[in-house]
Amino acid sequence: MKASILTVGDEILIGQIVDTNSSYIAQRLGEQGLSICEMRSVGDTREAITGALNELFAASGIVVITGGLGPTKDDITKQTLAAYFGATRMALHEPTLRHVTELLGRRGIALGELNRNQALIPDACEALLNLAGTAPGMWFEKAGKLAVSLPGVPHEMEYLMANEVIPRLKKRFSLGKVYHKHIATAGIAESTLAETIAAWESVLPDYLRLAYLPSPAGVKLRLSCYAADAHTSVADEVEKIYLRQLQALIPAYIVGYDGDTLESAVGRLLKARGATLATAESCTGGRIAALITAQPGASAYFKGGIVAYSNELKVKELGVSPSDIERHGAVSQAVVEQMAQGAQRALQAEYAVATSGIAGPDGGTPEKPVGTVWIATATPDKVTSRKLNLGNDRERTILRTSYGVLNLLRLALTDDNNAR
Repeated sequence: MKASILTVGDEILIGQIVDTNSSYIAQRLGEQGLSICEMRSVGDTREAITGALNELFAASGIVVITGGLGPTKDDITKQTLAAYFGATRMALHEPTLRHVTELLGRRGIALGELNRNQALIPDACEALLNLAGTAPGMWFEKAGKLAVSLPGVPHEMEYLMANEVIPRLKKRFSLGKVYHKHIATAGIAESTLAETIAAWESVLPDYLRLAYLPSPAGVKLRLSCYAADAHTSVADEVEKIYLRQLQALIPAYIVGYDGDTLESAVGRLLKARGATLATAESCTGGRIAALITAQPGASAYFKGGIVAYSNELKVKELGVSPSDIERHGAVSQAVVEQMAQGAQRALQAEYAVATSGIAGPDGGTPEKPVGTVWIATATPDKVTSRKLNLGNDRERTILRTSYGVLNLLRLALTDDNNAR
């Protein structure tokens, strides 16, 4: 079965916000075996919404809509859908009214007319109670076509998708099964990875599709079977045959599977040995510490970090030699290795990582152009460092540096595990 996704809002079209809703909805629908044939964004006009619905319904039986359900006059999705599906009146949805009244009351806000109007629902639809916000979702069906209208606020949309939309879709339609297996890799370029596993890829069965998903963290491989119900043993086959073959081909590059990330893999390795970690960051400005502490349970292994942006702090807090800064510069192997060792000492951690580089857009020289970065990992036994050349995109340089040093740490932890 085919589905389309429609986002409504001028703020998307002018680039004021990034549409993350479509991505989330597509993933959730895809997991249920639905094929997404189109994603579209339109402005806040009746003509744009109606025209998009006509075209999307011509190609798909389901359209999931987000946006335009707020209490203000510019939110017109509800009125447009009411007319489109032939509603005769707006009916008060008592569960929504009670919920909105209680929600605003807990916040010390009196129920106003605009909020009360959010509980008015076209009589041509079934209301979806939104316990994560004030605007209910709406489920419209007509002539074999289905439209689901959800709030544009991401956490409200996600709540309704999980608790209302997906369960109803499962009851309403006979959906096929879809199988996905994700393999997270790091430290290998997409083209090199493709060449390395080309022979393995060539013998995959026809019902398995392989996709390459590159990002600053690395390349994620996705194995998919879109008719998993026709291949009941596909999961076992992938796990016992194809993943084992892949592991033998690229053992050093595989970070983990499915939800695994570099930061979660590092945390898992540190926890396994009861070890602790410290960070010393210059060009990354605390990004590495943020990635680490975003992981649940990071307090078990992360001691803390020092953002030493100035040379003065590198010397004072991390014990970097002033003469080495003078001789080699702050962006150098000597300095970044001392930063890592200094973080070990200052924060009394078994492991430490450090970064120093020129993120740009200015500050480069012919000898050290923008994007020149040094990273280092200090273990109880040694210090390992590496030079990176990452180009002139500041944000991308910061991200790639952060993930690069986490991967360097992962490799060090893996080597230590193998040595034991």
